[in-house]
Formats: sequence, C-alpha cells, structure tokens
Amino acid sequence: MNEEVNKPIPSPCVGVCALDENDLCIACQRSGIEIGEWGVYSNEEKKAVLVKIKQREAGDLSE
Repeated sequence: MNEEVNKPIPSPCVGVCALDENDLCIACQRSGIEIGEWGVYSNEEKKAVLVKIKQREAGDLSE
C-alpha cells in the first residue's frame, strides 16, 4: 500500500485564530466548522478543504 495515502495531512493553522464576519479565519481561511472538524476529517475531506482555501485566497467565494 502506498504510504502517501495514509500520511496525515497537517492542519493549515498558523496559530492566529480569528474569525471574520463570514466565519472564516483571517489567517488560514478555514471556516469555523472546518477548523472544529479538522481532526475528524478524512484525508479526502482535508484535501477538499485545502482546495476551498486556495479558492478563498484567490477571491472566489462562489463555493
């Protein structure tokens, strides 16, 4: 089995937790729910959140 598949995906947290008026962290761009659920997400769910973060950083809020 490929070890990369089971390797944990680290949290994008940078230690500055502050949610804005849209419930997004001003530092890591995750929602409050994504932050709270990160520890129970599967690697696939975490990858999906990382894609959303990239979209948010690019200004695409049309999720």
